[in-house]
Amino acid sequence: MAHFYYNRKMLLVLAVLVTTGIAACFTSRSKKVDFSTDVKPILNKKCITCHGGVKAKGGFSVLFREEALAKTESGTPAIIPGDPDNSEMIRRLTLKDPEERMPYKHEPLSEDEISILRRWIKQGAKWGDHWAYLPVKQTSIPDEDNAWIRNDIDRFIYEKLDAQDLKPAAQTDPQTLLRRVSLDLIGMYPSAEIADQYLKSSDDKGYERLVDALLTSPHFGEKWTSMWLDLARYADTKGYESDGGRSIWRYRDWLIDAFNADKPYNIFLTEQIAGDLLPEPTDAQYIATAFSRNTMTNDEGGTDNEEFRVAAVMDRVNTTWESLMGTTFSCVQCHSHPYDPFRHDEYYKFMAYFNNTRDNDIPGEYPVLREYNDSLKNELTQLISWIKDNGTSEQSERVRHFLKTLQPAFYATIADSLENALPTNKNGPLNMRNHAHARLKHIQLDGMGQIVFMFRSNKPGGKIIFRKDQPQGEVLGTYLVQPEDRWRYGMVNTLASTGVHDVYVTYQNPAAGGDEIMATFDWFGFLPELPAKGSPGFEAHKKTYWDLLNASVTATPVMVENPVWMQRQTHVFERGNRLTLGKAVEPAVPQSLKFAMPANAPKNRMGLALWLTDKRNPLVSRTMVNRLWEQLFGAGIVETLEDMGTQGMLPTHRELLDHLSWRFMNDYKWSVKKLLKEMVMSATYRQDSRLTPELKEKDPVNKWYARGPRVRLSAEQLRDQNLCISGLMSAKMYGPGVMPWQPEGIWLSPYNGARWQNSAGEDQYRRAVYTYWKRTAPYPSMISFDGVQRVLCTARRIKTNTPLQALTTLNDSAYIDMARHLAYRMQQEGGRDVAAQIQKGYRLMLYKPIKEEKLKVFEALYQQALKEFQSDTGKTTAMVGGQQEKAAPATAALVVVANALLNLDEVVVKN
Repeated sequence: MAHFYYNRKMLLVLAVLVTTGIAACFTSRSKKVDFSTDVKPILNKKCITCHGGVKAKGGFSVLFREEALAKTESGTPAIIPGDPDNSEMIRRLTLKDPEERMPYKHEPLSEDEISILRRWIKQGAKWGDHWAYLPVKQTSIPDEDNAWIRNDIDRFIYEKLDAQDLKPAAQTDPQTLLRRVSLDLIGMYPSAEIADQYLKSSDDKGYERLVDALLTSPHFGEKWTSMWLDLARYADTKGYESDGGRSIWRYRDWLIDAFNADKPYNIFLTEQIAGDLLPEPTDAQYIATAFSRNTMTNDEGGTDNEEFRVAAVMDRVNTTWESLMGTTFSCVQCHSHPYDPFRHDEYYKFMAYFNNTRDNDIPGEYPVLREYNDSLKNELTQLISWIKDNGTSEQSERVRHFLKTLQPAFYATIADSLENALPTNKNGPLNMRNHAHARLKHIQLDGMGQIVFMFRSNKPGGKIIFRKDQPQGEVLGTYLVQPEDRWRYGMVNTLASTGVHDVYVTYQNPAAGGDEIMATFDWFGFLPELPAKGSPGFEAHKKTYWDLLNASVTATPVMVENPVWMQRQTHVFERGNRLTLGKAVEPAVPQSLKFAMPANAPKNRMGLALWLTDKRNPLVSRTMVNRLWEQLFGAGIVETLEDMGTQGMLPTHRELLDHLSWRFMNDYKWSVKKLLKEMVMSATYRQDSRLTPELKEKDPVNKWYARGPRVRLSAEQLRDQNLCISGLMSAKMYGPGVMPWQPEGIWLSPYNGARWQNSAGEDQYRRAVYTYWKRTAPYPSMISFDGVQRVLCTARRIKTNTPLQALTTLNDSAYIDMARHLAYRMQQEGGRDVAAQIQKGYRLMLYKPIKEEKLKVFEALYQQALKEFQSDTGKTTAMVGGQQEKAAPATAALVVVANALLNLDEVVVKN
């Protein structure tokens, strides 16, 4: 009887298995194929190299649906929707002959891959949009209920953990959390008062008070500016071979203020993209546009200014896409994107937004914002008001704009028809000999009653004459040169003229002869004459005008748009070659993102800024959320911060990314601080970071967040942390870049002899964000810890682990100096007992007591060093930096211990 029941049970099991198998087979065959999830990865991996944006062999491309369904070179389409059996694509994938089978000379597709493609064609070969190009929509929050959960972020994380059969870690200890959140939010240690207050009350309310204190700290802006500088490719030099200095630190300071003020991210971007185009832009809004002026300038002799102007414009396009939209776009300048739906001509339509600015790859770095002090600002306001009252609003605006930006100006580098004249190193200012002339083409003279120019000439008896249309044409104005060996401004009033004309600049000097250079010109500005000539206030206001023009001011490279009569036309570059011009194009954005330019948006950078910050834009909010997440957790929800396209990594928590992106725009009104607070208040962020054997097997890289972040500190965090621990950190903010200790010989500047001058006093101990950044020789210890050259936009630093890093923190003189001061602090605050001093040092670093077994190791190190220093006074003195008053063996030995403490694994990583 038992045997009968056993057989019957087996038959029932077999019947269920057969039925389930048939159902599964039927389901797999009938299940709707998703293009983005199922088909696109196969096409990108196996097909698109030969049949995509770069090349379309056989006339077949799978980049766009209309191309994929079009007739190939054979005269028939390769894909026939609904009919896989007669689709040439399926036939070629299933052939046995390797000369005909696709992919050619590669492994054949698997049966599963062919099955997916077959079913996709059977279902109509429908196309689909990549997830990142779909609108950001409000996402339903998982209905998870667990005591561990603190906010909505945790619900998304817990749902994934549960699906992976993982459990979250408990909250880490208060000391670790204090250090973690401080390094993440302000990039350094908090004040002793803030730290003590939290450690005395480390419950949820105490933690929230800590987070709020950090978010309102002035050091918050410094930390997040450090992140943004890589995106903005910020440097204190111009780059390329000569790599001369550039005064653009005002932009770095603008970023600090913007982050501290929690400037809404949409406004933050608008001001950087198009601050100069806002109504009556402020100085700060002009300076914000230096984001686009961080491009390199090539001052090397013999280079083509237009070539490098175009290179700078393209860099702005590529930077905008990579930094603000997390999308690779640079390859589209040569051909349609090989993997994403962006067409070749769309690159140049987008480039047209940036192609009409006044910068021109010239040594002077024009246009610049000239910042006046408060008294000069008052004088400018009074002058502009007087011009408006006595002339026109247009006159007053032109004068104000010129005094602030020196624009619009015609650069001497663009002069042609040269006679007895030559440029400096081809791309520099224009040199003139006696009886010389040069032409400035197509000058709008309507309403222009004055020519202002920048020149230098130390030869007496010279005349600068401006003529219309011909070298001997009608005289517009004459300037008598008073010799001075410096750059200065000249000004002449001109005859009233109308229309567009060529203007010839001529130089004559009856007293001179030979081939000697008589005068050098930098630029020429054509402006309206001051009104009310002869009135009682005219001379006083003319003097004010001249004083403002000659005032000593800071000058920061900024963006300024061409006036209408100086607009450039943008063409497609065939195969990316700027010398092979294709069709002319107007400013426009890619159609594949499927949302239109906002209504009434102008066709300039302001229109582009409106498009970027439109809530319908699928990329901008996702990119920023992903970037902030990466800063806290060590990896983005999409690991490839630089590429959320089809070749980028898939998001680990797509729904969470969209949830936070939607909240960022809508609930938080683009507030970065509110978004960061939600992240750091989550239980996900607060977890213990220890790696258990189970997690090592199931999730070694913490993809599912079953533990807290554990990543090595960035170059800036590491330096700033050690300055805090040693008590050296300067609280000074803003200003030009500083030069902390660096050995001789790293800088080699053959063109200008520039040298690294080690800063003195507190400047040598300022935060890393203020370190002077030379593109061809960045600060060495920063580069050792994965800092970047900032030649181009860098969306993500790739973390490395090399022996050079340990050698830096153990031996670099700047780090040895910090170790010395930590040792002095340990002596002063730890008492006379060596064990107590070591315990104090450890607590200064990590806020917690050192374990007994670890303490013994450092005590042994101390005794070993002490014995060596007691027998060698020279080594003792060297270890304390030559300070005789500190040259005691006990102090030198403690420096060795302090140096070792600073190199502990738990100190160089965020646990």
